[in-house]
Amino acid sequence: MKNIVVFTGAGISAESGLGTFRDSGGLWDKYKIEEVATLEAFHKNPSFVLDFYNIRRKELVNSNPNDAHFALNRLEEKFNLSIITQNIDDLHERSGTKNILHLHGKLMESRSTLDNKIYSIKEHELNIGDYCEKGCQLRPNVVWFGEEVPNMDQAIEIVKKANIFIIIGTSLNVYPAASLVDYAKIADRVILIDPKSSSYEGIEVIRKKASIAVPKLVDELLCCVI
Repeated sequence: MKNIVVFTGAGISAESGLGTFRDSGGLWDKYKIEEVATLEAFHKNPSFVLDFYNIRRKELVNSNPNDAHFALNRLEEKFNLSIITQNIDDLHERSGTKNILHLHGKLMESRSTLDNKIYSIKEHELNIGDYCEKGCQLRPNVVWFGEEVPNMDQAIEIVKKANIFIIIGTSLNVYPAASLVDYAKIADRVILIDPKSSSYEGIEVIRKKASIAVPKLVDELLCCVI
């Protein structure tokens, strides 16, 4: 079977009601990056940072996967499917996705500030005084600006094997994640689905919402496989 690799960004989750960061009216219009999404911010005002992610977590709990999430899973019928996501939500998992790699962490997890051991978050909140088993404060298991992306090398190796590479709902402006497209060298098709996308040489651009474009693309791909 051929390998399909899907790379998803905030656009696919926006249709489930989750706020994006970069769009007009998005989260960065309400919060400054340096106040909620850096290690320095956490050291300076940990309570404020934790509250920010508690709010995000409550939004996620009240959201559901959309048609795009569910449609992607149908590709497993005739392809080896791998999904790489920039998103920290769990909507792919809740839609039934089996093979997924998170580049920027997971909102529903915490990790120790001592040794980076990962823990699940109980009752959807993480607060001051929530400690790891060794007595150190827990932080969101999220990759903040200025931090390394630990799964980047693994993602690159996955993309290198893609026969078809599909990019959904990302501006391709967040690095190093955006550089993944450069590794899809053996792909017969590179497809970008985003209603506000620019044009890129060698990339098929579909300027429609993911919930509309993804099911149609999945139907096309499944129909063409003999």
